[in-house]
Amino acid sequence: MTSDIGALVERCRQGDGLAWERLVRRCQGRVYALAYHYMGGVEEARDLTQEVFVRVYQQLETYHGEGFMAWLLRVTRNLCIDQIRRRKARPPAEDLRADDHEWTMPDTAPDPEQSWLSDARKRLVYDALGKLNGQNREMILLKEIQGLQLKEIAEILGLPVDTVKSRSNRARIELARQVTALDPSYGARVEPRRMT
Repeated sequence: MTSDIGALVERCRQGDGLAWERLVRRCQGRVYALAYHYMGGVEEARDLTQEVFVRVYQQLETYHGEGFMAWLLRVTRNLCIDQIRRRKARPPAEDLRADDHEWTMPDTAPDPEQSWLSDARKRLVYDALGKLNGQNREMILLKEIQGLQLKEIAEILGLPVDTVKSRSNRARIELARQVTALDPSYGARVEPRRMT
């Protein structure tokens, strides 16, 4: 998939409009999901998704050829943070509920969120996620829900990989604590795993 995206980006740089449409279709689900988690609303996430792709199109020449998805999600994260600062709203994903809406836009890629959680636990985990501080929530969103690798997260956040690894592990431990606090019966089943 990475080489496909790289080829599409190169064609976009050469002015291929069809390649741009394919690139947007391929990536919009991930951008929308991340925007929704930050913004907490369907309309805001849709608007921000459009804004991200406008910005990416305008800045495509600044992309250096490696880790396009990480670069795209970094642009998404930065625009979300800018929007939150402008409106001085609640932290990302505050009071998030799993059954508030459909979580993804149509996308050709498999949805990492769907494979990560079963429907039975989704609400409990999202309630616990809403109780995490912003840094821990962001780590869970990027690593577990978006399915990004530690290296990609490090690129997005501008941090060393080892820092991301330790923060991600701490975030998983805190999420497990919050899940157990909300439903003690999950305590024995929610074990943080070692980051690789």
